[in-house]
Amino acid sequence: MATSSDRTQRGGGAAAPGPLAGIRVADCSTVLAGPYCTMLLADLGAEVVKVEPPEGDATRTWGPPWVGDEAAGTRTAAYFLSVNRNKRSIRLDLKCEQGREVLRRLLRTSDVFVENFRIGGLERLGFDDAALQVLNPDLVHLAISGFGPDGPDARKPGYDFVVQALGGLMSITGDTDADGGRPTKVGVAITDVVTGLFGAVSILAGLVGRGRTGASDGPRGQRIDVSLLESTLAVLVNQAQNAFVTGEAPGRLGNAHPNLVPYETFATADGELAVAVGSERQWPRLCEAVGRPELVADGRFATNGDRVDNRADLRPILAGRFAQRPTTEWLAVLDAAEIPCGPINDIAAAFASPQAQARAMTVDVEHPVLGAVRQVGLPFSFSATPVSIRTAPPLLGEHTAEILAELGYDAAAVRALADEGVT
Repeated sequence: MATSSDRTQRGGGAAAPGPLAGIRVADCSTVLAGPYCTMLLADLGAEVVKVEPPEGDATRTWGPPWVGDEAAGTRTAAYFLSVNRNKRSIRLDLKCEQGREVLRRLLRTSDVFVENFRIGGLERLGFDDAALQVLNPDLVHLAISGFGPDGPDARKPGYDFVVQALGGLMSITGDTDADGGRPTKVGVAITDVVTGLFGAVSILAGLVGRGRTGASDGPRGQRIDVSLLESTLAVLVNQAQNAFVTGEAPGRLGNAHPNLVPYETFATADGELAVAVGSERQWPRLCEAVGRPELVADGRFATNGDRVDNRADLRPILAGRFAQRPTTEWLAVLDAAEIPCGPINDIAAAFASPQAQARAMTVDVEHPVLGAVRQVGLPFSFSATPVSIRTAPPLLGEHTAEILAELGYDAAAVRALADEGVT
């Protein structure tokens, strides 16, 4: 397992800055989509200032599981730790004018502003688009919402689970009706995660666009809207296109693929494995590997299209073969035949796999009160501007005093804001 010092970067010297070094992000988002977005930016080298309400980001209390001790006041939910590394935290009450003034100062010095206030909430605090443009005309502002800033559902609260349902994702996830299946959510809050990803991509595009706009052309910043609903609809990709082409809504196929066969899981003598035949070149090799070479000449299975049409005939044949030998034997046979395959790992096994370990996908980072905290490693690497895990997820308000000092508050003003409950 890599340590935080081992995993400071992938492919470069320790002193090399990340690709987003010098970019400051003011992060007023909470829960998952926004914090995941800003963690990605932080991992890429940006300075992220996490602005938390007096009670803190809600996910600090989304446990169990917990890390730390409740009696000592160090207990933190694993959920919070998952998406808040590489950030500094300032505790700030935006309901009072002094708190809003702190945010104004922060936004004047920031390149990016990320928030997920309910529609109208930011405006009520005095930070509408016009006010932000006056504060900082170069600011790239990402607004994350459940359903977008307009339309009949704009003011509804957005939650991953609900949007997975109404966005169509749940309808294609789970076992078939014939197998007694019901619509099922994805096992991770995928709507929030992809919204965070789309948000990060959009911010990067906004920063590039800002750099290409001359000062004489007017404000270089802009507002970007990303919603849970639109992100969920966007990731339906081929399933959505299938529906557009056929005029029919796709149904649930369990672990099978709507457009490729065989591309699913099979029970073995002692477990299960995933098999993915993604090209016509692989099909004859699979037939040979499972001891049924005659299937290649069977007209029902000649092409992938034929196999899709006749999956009900093909699956029992393959299932019967896979059931005869244990998983490890099949993995060896299929690997030798260059057939994409894999065991069905649980999460612990997935991170413990030799390949995940070789790519340092688990990292221990030192927390100021919790000690070593294990984190998911970085999913990207850069040869010249290495990405890094520099700091653990922060304590609530851990960096308030130093951030205020950077914004021009002297020691007496910092103490006054704390005494008045602003910070």
